[in-house]
Amino acid sequence: MCGIVGEIRFDGDKVNSKTLTTMMKTIEHRGPDDNGYFIKNSTGLGFVRLSIIDLSSAGHQPMFSDDNNLIIIFNGEIYNYIELREELKGKGYIFHTDTDTEVLLKSYQEWGEESLNKLNGMWAFVIYDQKRDKIFGARDRFGIKPLYYYKDRDRLIFASEIKAISSVITDSLTINEQSIFDYLAFNRTDYAVNTFYNEIKKIPHSHSFTIENGNFNLKRWYDLKENCNKEPINEKEYLELLTSSIELRLRSDVPVGVCLSGGLDSSTIISIIAKKLKIEDINSFSAVYGIGENGDESQFIDEMRPYLNNMHFTTPTADTLYSDIRDMIEYLDEPVPTTSIYAQYYVMKLAKKHAVVTLDGQGADEQLAGYHYFYGFYFKELLTSLSLFKFSQEVLYYLHKHKSLFGIKTLLFFLLPEKLKTKLRVKVASYIKDDFYMKYKDSSTLSQEIYGAKTLKESMLNHFEHKLEHLLKWSDLNSMRFSIESRVPFLDYRVVEQTLSLPNDNYIKKGLTKYILRESMKSILPKKLRLRYDKIGFETPEDKWFREEKFQDMIKEILDEPNPKLEKYIDIERAKEMYQKHLNGEINCSRDIWKWINLNLWLDRVAK
Repeated sequence: MCGIVGEIRFDGDKVNSKTLTTMMKTIEHRGPDDNGYFIKNSTGLGFVRLSIIDLSSAGHQPMFSDDNNLIIIFNGEIYNYIELREELKGKGYIFHTDTDTEVLLKSYQEWGEESLNKLNGMWAFVIYDQKRDKIFGARDRFGIKPLYYYKDRDRLIFASEIKAISSVITDSLTINEQSIFDYLAFNRTDYAVNTFYNEIKKIPHSHSFTIENGNFNLKRWYDLKENCNKEPINEKEYLELLTSSIELRLRSDVPVGVCLSGGLDSSTIISIIAKKLKIEDINSFSAVYGIGENGDESQFIDEMRPYLNNMHFTTPTADTLYSDIRDMIEYLDEPVPTTSIYAQYYVMKLAKKHAVVTLDGQGADEQLAGYHYFYGFYFKELLTSLSLFKFSQEVLYYLHKHKSLFGIKTLLFFLLPEKLKTKLRVKVASYIKDDFYMKYKDSSTLSQEIYGAKTLKESMLNHFEHKLEHLLKWSDLNSMRFSIESRVPFLDYRVVEQTLSLPNDNYIKKGLTKYILRESMKSILPKKLRLRYDKIGFETPEDKWFREEKFQDMIKEILDEPNPKLEKYIDIERAKEMYQKHLNGEINCSRDIWKWINLNLWLDRVAK
């Protein structure tokens, strides 16, 4: 895991080394162990290294091919590098390091762009072919590793983080107000190529790009939908496939740990490590708040004590958030919709003391219909396909198990016309300024892309295409803030493709989501965890936090003396009314309050 930067000049000027070193300095937290750069005329590549595989100086980047023609900078991990290395040795290649970087470079030498289909891992890399004066770069299938770029007439600048690009752009960046609207109205970011800046884009996940003769071309190299046509597997086969993924992601020359939330996904990872792979010295990292506090999962985390010798705990509080808030906002680059991201930030701060690599459960919900609103998608599919008996059956199972009408409410919401969905979402966020709403309501595509699916399978594919990446981005930025590599076993492409090829009753059955995962874990996961009905997520007691004196002072200052930039988006008087009701205990609008705080502090930092 590392950080990469680069500049490609279209105007014929030579790249200035200061541009690269400034960007590298800005993201040195991603790679505190080593750094290097390469410049040849109008091409410059920079790199900062976090050593994970082959800790020796042989892993230095930029790395050159044996004939010195190809130069690579690479952020990520290729987990099947050992198998690929053996295949390449059989073709006559000689290896000088034990790194996956050299395997990736020689894979590109042998197979060119087709090498991407052979990779099992997470990556954003760039290769410069000196003879052809050509740049080739790519991101992984699901967007685990980030890559952003800025392009104008004279140059293209790219980097692993937005802050590296903004550090060398002399012209002021401008705010992407559509992104702010979707953030406030839908709690969504990163669903398209845009960022919160008009001038900075991201290379889309599952895309590659070339720069040749001054032309920048993007191309999709992988389509998940086209690969979800595998023969169905049973629970035993599913467990073996997931175990294979976890085993690959334990390959490391540095200490590894697991972020344990108390939910099904992270507990599954630990159970497989302990019971299937027979590894006992794994570290776990958890955030706890005290029994009865919102977001506290202590009773479920404790179920894993027989599996672990090294459990580590931390407790984020209102005071720690108040102290860390500006640091977190700076490192995250863009606003985030909830303080659950802070819980992850704080867990990574703890993990830094014990590990350099962590395993996390991201991606399981998207491929196993884990979010509670997936019931609404499933009910919609059953109803519109006239599967009325099964519809009635599953609704009754749902009501019996969950004692909630949420699934029915989401069904009704998903049946609404798109414009009405947007209107209802904004009604919930009633503090959005009327003229701002009118300006951007019709240009938002989120309602259709996230909520417009006709079937359960389509909704999960939409989540991989439009929603998953914001979770992966936050995980990357939070972990790399503390020089930690975060790995996600559920996003092994073999697991994803196979899981999304299954019939619906492997996802939702008898009122339970993630059905095949629960069934596969019968023999190794405690029943209390395996059959959890609730879906808490990585929550915090933010409703209490924002009633504490420090935050009362901060929030009242924001609302009493509002930033003119914030007033463009938020109706201050409505926000004051909402906050007073929150203080009185009449409502819990803590997520809205957080967005006021986060957006205000972010607007203070960015250029006008």
